[in-house]
Amino acid sequence: MLVYERLQIYMDGAHRSVCDINALLNCGTVMRTWQAEAFGFPNPFIGIAGYAIVLAIATALIAGASFARWYWVAMQVGHTLAMAFVLWLWYNTTFDINALCLFCMIVWIMQTAIFVKVTTRNIHAGVIPASESIRQAAPNWTWFSIILVYILLFGIIFIRFFDVIMGMF
Repeated sequence: MLVYERLQIYMDGAHRSVCDINALLNCGTVMRTWQAEAFGFPNPFIGIAGYAIVLAIATALIAGASFARWYWVAMQVGHTLAMAFVLWLWYNTTFDINALCLFCMIVWIMQTAIFVKVTTRNIHAGVIPASESIRQAAPNWTWFSIILVYILLFGIIFIRFFDVIMGMF
């Protein structure tokens, strides 16, 4: 849907996105910025490729595949870079663009969960060096860590846009 909306804006600069709800929740505002094409093409194309890979890996794991350590290291690097990019986009929408894209927020939510899950898995499996006690505890902290990041990201958004949010009611 995000790619479709982005292409519609590209073809018609006056296009109103399905998630243009108000001045704060406005995908069109976000998609018309340079940050929406950070690498010279629409960011959703990165998501199509990246999440297709994630889906293929998940399918292989469900089917019983196992991967070498180097593969998990590469996956960790990829998800760390993806998380850094998502945090950069979050910062820009929150503090520079001053509008939020609902589709983008879904990506933030999913990438956070994937990043934390891959990281805790890699700590537990010894791919990321850690003491034995941390390795054993890591899986138990997965959901707490995910929720903590959500509270931080969306709490900052709530504080940043408090007046706008309260003005909606």
